[in-house]
Amino acid sequence: MSHRRACDLSPQARSEIIRQSEIGVRLDEETTMLLARGAAASDVRRRRFVYRRGDVADALYLVARGRVKICSIAEETAREAVIDIVGEGGLFGESALYAAGAREKNAVAFENARLLRIPVGVYREGMGASRELYDCTFRLVGQRLARAERRVADFALDAIPARLDKLLVELSERYGKPETGGVLIDIALPHREIASIVGSTRESITVRLNALRRAGIIDFVDRKILIKHPAESAAAV
Repeated sequence: MSHRRACDLSPQARSEIIRQSEIGVRLDEETTMLLARGAAASDVRRRRFVYRRGDVADALYLVARGRVKICSIAEETAREAVIDIVGEGGLFGESALYAAGAREKNAVAFENARLLRIPVGVYREGMGASRELYDCTFRLVGQRLARAERRVADFALDAIPARLDKLLVELSERYGKPETGGVLIDIALPHREIASIVGSTRESITVRLNALRRAGIIDFVDRKILIKHPAESAAAV
């Protein structure tokens, strides 16, 4: 990735970010350049908000590097519920396509991130010009809704250990890298973040993860989780 400032990226450089994203694999050159010319790149430091609940939903974002956390924050207690973590190449902010004016969730830089902001009008124009973009966008929206529905069902039906086991399987599928001795979840998730995803406390998550480690199912490598026996982890859920 270039060391140029995000604001200095040319339309060609922005188009390359789009090509390498989850929406860009099958896009034709004309649609890619339409999005690139209308987009703006920016760098967001870790823990800074990309947008907050209540902000105008007027753009979609692509992650050029880093990761972004999508979350809800309770106004009364400031407790946080993590809904998703979007990695490099990922699209977020798609609620701009269908929400009635305002954001319902927050987006926060989980790591230092470079983002490509695409105004919703430009994105809609691209969808109108490209059946591939139209289909890809709604496939991604559908996948996220399905994932959210599964998580709601898990909250209703599963105890916390089962929720955690399922989350580890999901993270290994989305962010897993084959390593000697297992599959490394290539994202450093603090226990409090994991707890907010599965609806638990940091202390309970720590106890469960340590139990999995003693059982030889996982290990910790540089603040990341190595699943030593993926089949056993999957079987546990």
